[in-house]
Amino acid sequence: MDGVLVHENQAIPGAAKMIGHWVATGKRFLVLTNNSIYTPRDLRARLLSSGLDVPEKNIWTSAMATAEFLRRQRPGGRAFVIGEAGLTTALHDAGFILTDQEPDYVVLGETRTYSFEAITKAIRLISDGARFITTNPDATGPSPEGLLPATGAVAALITQATSRVPYVVGKPNPMMFRSALNRIDAHSETTAMIGDRMDTDIIAGMEAGLLTVLVHTGITQPEDVASFPFRADLEYPSVAEIHAELIQGTNEDGSGIVAGSNED
Repeated sequence: MDGVLVHENQAIPGAAKMIGHWVATGKRFLVLTNNSIYTPRDLRARLLSSGLDVPEKNIWTSAMATAEFLRRQRPGGRAFVIGEAGLTTALHDAGFILTDQEPDYVVLGETRTYSFEAITKAIRLISDGARFITTNPDATGPSPEGLLPATGAVAALITQATSRVPYVVGKPNPMMFRSALNRIDAHSETTAMIGDRMDTDIIAGMEAGLLTVLVHTGITQPEDVASFPFRADLEYPSVAEIHAELIQGTNEDGSGIVAGSNED
């Protein structure tokens, strides 16, 4: 969401109109985030405060993608979780038992306060054979005071202690987009992905077989594009220009649209 639809908790010009157009025309779409802290209800409330009205059903998080992946891997499994409501709720809804007793998986996501006790428990469980899963690879996250360690940084600590590398579900793993496609019953050949980062959104969308659309209202700026060995299919200054083409009928035959971000 951040960098595509919102910036510093304010809606990017054109974002509200584009979301409204998709809703009014019955377009299947999801708004993606690698952030696993919040539930879709939480994120809907945060988006509303930014001026964007996105239904809960149109929000897909790395926590939800992780829960769906694990549900397919081991239905009714057991997991020790380091994370907040977005992750624990998604795993509970997927039928998982959350426990620190002989779990099948250790699942690591974001939390505002990483506990050394919980990290130590995770290290011991993984050393005893639990499979190691993380919601996303992001090493840091933002806060009003500055950068905070995030999932990727804590995962590196656990990997160093256990010699076990986690399976990462969120972007840039194309698994994130494939689970999103399944969520809205869309096909890669008729779905576009809108993102602001070449190194996560665009590469994952490309590897998932989607039409990739880069906007320059977030991380990757026009002068940065040449440093990457791959390209987005389309580039726009912002979603305002995408909305202008949509209302003129351009790209109206696509069956789904996915908007990606790393933050909330």
